[in-house]
Amino acid sequence: MTPAARVAAAIEILDMIGDGLPAEQVLTRWGRANRFAGSKDRAAIRDYVFDVLRVQRSAAWHGCASTGRGLMIGLLRLQGVDLETMFTGEGHAPAPLMDYEQGLAEGDMPVADAWNLPDWLAALFSDGLEDSEQGEATAMMLQSRAPVTLRVNTSKSSVPEAIQMLENAGVTVTANPLSPTALTVTEGSRKIRNSPAYQDGHVELQDASSQAVVDALPEAKRVLDYCAGGGGKSLALAARSKARLFAHDIDPARMRDLPLREARAGAEITQLGTGDLSQNGPYDLVLVDAPCSGSGSWRRAPEAKWRLTAEELEKTTKLQDDILDDAAALVAEEGVLAYATCSILQVENRARVEAFLDRNSGWECTWQKTFDVCADGDGFFTAHLTKAKE
Repeated sequence: MTPAARVAAAIEILDMIGDGLPAEQVLTRWGRANRFAGSKDRAAIRDYVFDVLRVQRSAAWHGCASTGRGLMIGLLRLQGVDLETMFTGEGHAPAPLMDYEQGLAEGDMPVADAWNLPDWLAALFSDGLEDSEQGEATAMMLQSRAPVTLRVNTSKSSVPEAIQMLENAGVTVTANPLSPTALTVTEGSRKIRNSPAYQDGHVELQDASSQAVVDALPEAKRVLDYCAGGGGKSLALAARSKARLFAHDIDPARMRDLPLREARAGAEITQLGTGDLSQNGPYDLVLVDAPCSGSGSWRRAPEAKWRLTAEELEKTTKLQDDILDDAAALVAEEGVLAYATCSILQVENRARVEAFLDRNSGWECTWQKTFDVCADGDGFFTAHLTKAKE
């Protein structure tokens, strides 16, 4: 495909997403219906689509429309691309620019457009983070691509050994300052999954802030990952600890890949259904990586910020409260309940910790930390709640 044909394909896909279809679903359907597109074509089109989703409002402002065509015109303007070379109408290229598409939008761009957030979220970023300057900086950072980060499985390899294995497979990495086991991929990210380092369990894909959350957990003999999902934090715990590890998720299907990942990593993790939690407890450490808005990771899933509503956020905070209360009942005396979210919204973070302490006597917050969205990792929050001896 020519570069212009890739733009035309992205326009088609963005129009389907605009009709309410999920981006991943549309991209998959498009790929199946257009098998002539090679892997580089599909990767380039995918990059266009997700770049637009990160800057959707400013792209629409610069492109004079919120259609797929307007969004691509706006994105390419933001990227400094000569539009005349793409919109030629020749072959599979998009039609030439119309008169109203030739000029730039007039006036100052509204704040929500510049921040690329729904209006209500832009207000929450101003008021719901520590200060308005941080809200603006975070909104701007969320418009860039997230780093590709690996975790070295130190139960199998040292960090230098893993780096050498990756280099042999054409994957270049640098040390990530957020965690001693984290490596940021600078070249060859699409080669990772086929590399021996990955396939033999020497490295796993995991955000550096997520790794830092695990690094901060206290040592314990019996550990429960209460909202395990795919098991990334369980695997990170297994690599650094001799603890007896248990993993649980309210939806067991989310853990379906954990046995394969566990075997690859050389780890041993016992999966528990909800009915098995109490009889295997109590636990010295219960990690609650709670369902959340995912606002700290919107660089990776930019579609989520456009689909989130204030009502859904309120429901999520109620769910977080319920999960914390249920998990607290499983913690041993003098044990730790570790709360974590990949959110940068205070309503999901410190506010939930304070609400938990108000509802539950005999607990105290002994440590908490916020990880800002940055060049090295996603936004995260974590707090350690300690249960006093009765």
